[in-house]
Amino acid sequence: MSEREAKTSALKIDIVTIFPRMVESGLAEGIVARAIAAGIIDLGVHDLRTFTHDRHRVVDDMPFGGGPGMVLKPEPLFAAVESIREQRHTTAAHVILTSPDGERLTDAVAQRLSAQEHLVILCGRYEGVDERVREHLATEAISIGDYVLSGGELPALVIVDAVARFVPGVVGDTASVEGDTFRTGLLDFPQYTRPAEFRGHAVPPVLLSGHHAEIAKWRRGQALERTKRHRPDLLARVDDSKGDPS
Repeated sequence: MSEREAKTSALKIDIVTIFPRMVESGLAEGIVARAIAAGIIDLGVHDLRTFTHDRHRVVDDMPFGGGPGMVLKPEPLFAAVESIREQRHTTAAHVILTSPDGERLTDAVAQRLSAQEHLVILCGRYEGVDERVREHLATEAISIGDYVLSGGELPALVIVDAVARFVPGVVGDTASVEGDTFRTGLLDFPQYTRPAEFRGHAVPPVLLSGHHAEIAKWRRGQALERTKRHRPDLLARVDDSKGDPS
């Protein structure tokens, strides 16, 4: 039994952003939306501007030392997390800052995060976030790749989707999650469905044979070949005990 399965409460996730509608629209469809509706995930979206105290609801300012762009101020972010902790009646929130210099989001990181009771995701913006947020508020920073986006809203949605798949009940077939790309260190094998022949292109005969052992052997061989061709760096994670059927 996993840590998450041993817990009876829903995974709590709160997202802090200056564009709440952008985040809410990304959560309105799909498996995460169904998990929220079913009470498996308890998710809240918070407008950072509501945690300001000035008339203009300012959340950013010019960087000390000069330079282009604006920086998110620390006060509203600290206030947002403190308010969320009070609302949730918890001090155990695991606070994630979306940042290009954070730890790369991987399958293993998503699984680790799914075992937390409460995640708070802070969406970065502009030229960045005041470093005191990183040092004294965030538990960790996470990046979804080596490229620059206009803000942390899309990374927050990616994090939620990746984490949600490991929460029992979100994906109906747990075997589907266990067989996902990256779970075994391999890319996924090719998939086919009806019709068996389309515009002169036939489905590999082994998949129509009904011979489950041969199908499993073919799939692993294809997964290995695809990984060698497209992502050879992943092969170090392959479970050699299963053998190479090729």
